[in-house]
Amino acid sequence: MSKLLNLSINLSKIDKSKIVEGKTGNKYLDIDVWINDDPDQYGNDASVSIRQSKDEREAKERKTYIGNGKKMFGWDDSQPASTPAPAPAPSASDELDDIPF
Repeated sequence: MSKLLNLSINLSKIDKSKIVEGKTGNKYLDIDVWINDDPDQYGNDASVSIRQSKDEREAKERKTYIGNGKKMFGWDDSQPASTPAPAPAPSASDELDDIPF
């Protein structure tokens, strides 16, 4: 099932040097979207930051947060995460099946 996040991005916070041009001439900005475990004080469930390069991460540069968002539809947080059923324990008859006679 599809899930929708409604995001808002502050364009004035975007460092223009982070915008890259693709092969077709289109321009892109690599971002990270974090889905928070709990909403913040404004009811936002997600935050958006500009993706950092490896060098920026290693230098522990501060992330540039450019927006936030809210869950819209398709998110059913009332349902517990599904966990696979445990494998059944072998029975005594299963062990006897390995006997060659």
